[in-house]
Amino acid sequence: MKTVYSNILNSISEGKKGLAVLIDPDKMKSEGLSDFMKKLNKSKANLIFVGGSIVDDHATEILVTEIKTYTNLPIVLFPGDVTQLTNRADAVLFLSLISGNNPEYLIGKHIRAVSKLKGSNLEVIPTGYVLIENGKETAVEKVTKTKPIPRLNVQDIVDTAKAGELLGMKLIYLEAGSGALHPVPAEIISFVKQELKIPLIVGGGIRSQHQLETAYTNGADIVVIGTAFEDDVSFFDELKK
Repeated sequence: MKTVYSNILNSISEGKKGLAVLIDPDKMKSEGLSDFMKKLNKSKANLIFVGGSIVDDHATEILVTEIKTYTNLPIVLFPGDVTQLTNRADAVLFLSLISGNNPEYLIGKHIRAVSKLKGSNLEVIPTGYVLIENGKETAVEKVTKTKPIPRLNVQDIVDTAKAGELLGMKLIYLEAGSGALHPVPAEIISFVKQELKIPLIVGGGIRSQHQLETAYTNGADIVVIGTAFEDDVSFFDELKK
């Protein structure tokens, strides 16, 4: 039974917010995973995202397998490429970079993923991925050879997110990028949320409890934090259950 997306919808209906911890297989060292997961399990996190823009072959599967030994939380793939797909996870965000104009990341990669997904137990969740300018070039820009939508072009961002919903996406992900100088502005989150009938994920540049709560208050259903934990694992202490 596919449960990750239905659990997200149920949590939203109950007025609960989600917190996803993003773990990059190329940055997480095996020897540090045990302590990292102990802190994660004591936090408010209810989802684990695994993935990155550039990841070595098989690194994702190795990491997901190891994470499974430490937690029962759902593990959702956040893949930068088809090489990051593994049946060891529970679900995959089937990301379409709808803010970019590179057909490879709109549909091309997805076509190549089909053969890997056939017969897989992964729950596939179509997700509209919207990259927003944050003050510096991100790994996503370099890899996909696309440009983010300028943060001042609020209506373009709103319309792009809504177009994703109308195309049949089940989630919209507003992304400032890993290590962003600035998170997605509250105004943008609010305006996008007002237009959507599907869950909204917000990530990139969130490094404090205040920024987390600001994203929630303005409409984020799930907030994703990655770099903040990579830089300072003690940040978990601020997010205990």
